Amino acid sequence: MPDGPLTVSLDATAVPRDPVGAGRYTVELVDALAARDDVTLLVWSRRDDGARWQGRNRRVRPVAPRSRPLRMAWEQVRLPSLLARGAPVPAVHHGPHYTMPERARLPVVVTIHDVTFLDHPEWHERTKVPVFRHAISVAARRADALVCVSRVTADRFVQRCHPAGKVFVAPHGVDHDRFTEHPGSPGADDRVLDALGVRRPYVLFLGTIEPRKAVAPLVRAFDRVASGNPDLSLVVAGGRGWGSEDVDQAIAAAAHRDRIRRTGYVADDAVPPLLRGAAVVAYPALEEGFGLPALEALACGAPLVTTSGSAMAEAAGAAALLVRPGDVDELAEAVAAVLDGGPEAAERRRLGLEVAARHTWAASAATHVDAYRWAAGSAAGAAHRGR
Repeated sequence: MPDGPLTVSLDATAVPRDPVGAGRYTVELVDALAARDDVTLLVWSRRDDGARWQGRNRRVRPVAPRSRPLRMAWEQVRLPSLLARGAPVPAVHHGPHYTMPERARLPVVVTIHDVTFLDHPEWHERTKVPVFRHAISVAARRADALVCVSRVTADRFVQRCHPAGKVFVAPHGVDHDRFTEHPGSPGADDRVLDALGVRRPYVLFLGTIEPRKAVAPLVRAFDRVASGNPDLSLVVAGGRGWGSEDVDQAIAAAAHRDRIRRTGYVADDAVPPLLRGAAVVAYPALEEGFGLPALEALACGAPLVTTSGSAMAEAAGAAALLVRPGDVDELAEAVAAVLDGGPEAAERRRLGLEVAARHTWAASAATHVDAYRWAAGSAAGAAHRGR
């Protein structure tokens, strides 16, 4: 592996204006990498998005087109030549969202967030499935190193795709300045909840509304629990993704639909107060690459119910109550059990704070740097450069 500071090229062109999921990962990773002395970043952004990426220890190149089709064409046609003309030429390029410039003549690292485009194409927009299936296949064959965000994802990726490059597991971190069990000042959380029209006690779902998040089963589970908890509400916080009609139908059919509050996308500053105030945070996704809201809930001391056999279960361990994916009965029972409290609740909360404390973006960035150095110094990287 090469010694000394590395110049790392990183493609941030896919991060939307209001980032969630993989977008949040990219934002946090850039900041964590820029805080290191052994990395200098070259960040590629869209032409209208350069200001967001400015900061210490990075150069920003706001040159990519705005539209997705043109942006993806730019990555393949224009980016390879831009990388070759860098001053200095980067030691490695990182594609943090499945894709890579296939004609790049330098070592490449690609992040694989999950393999649901291969295993469950029905969970995604039809137009995206062939694009990302191709991208994952290319990354498996050609990337010098691959980063997976959980062991669950890495194991499935290796089993499904047989990657040629080395696989590194780099779990997400938590911004411990924001996600904490204590509000910044007395009454601050209450003011945020009041502005959102949220009243305690409530069950919280936080995330984009799309099929694999299993929000419709949560609505049905809440409807069962609500009968015995007349003050309880369900708060669904997150923007509408694609395929959210089943959630609309589940809410319309719910006996207690008047106690279901949909906030839409919530600003970053409102997320910790929502998590801290929840009687239960329910994250019943059928599958995730990591499931960052679940970990952030634990960092806020919130009781968590999530899915067994998932990346969330891998991260949370005994700190969460686990239910089978899509099982409404188990989900209702778990939510009711959390509401009932008991001696196990305090122990799960203690474990949750310990689990969250072990996850930092600095640690995640360190594993990424290991992947960069491996790619830059490996025989595979040398062969890649000589293509």
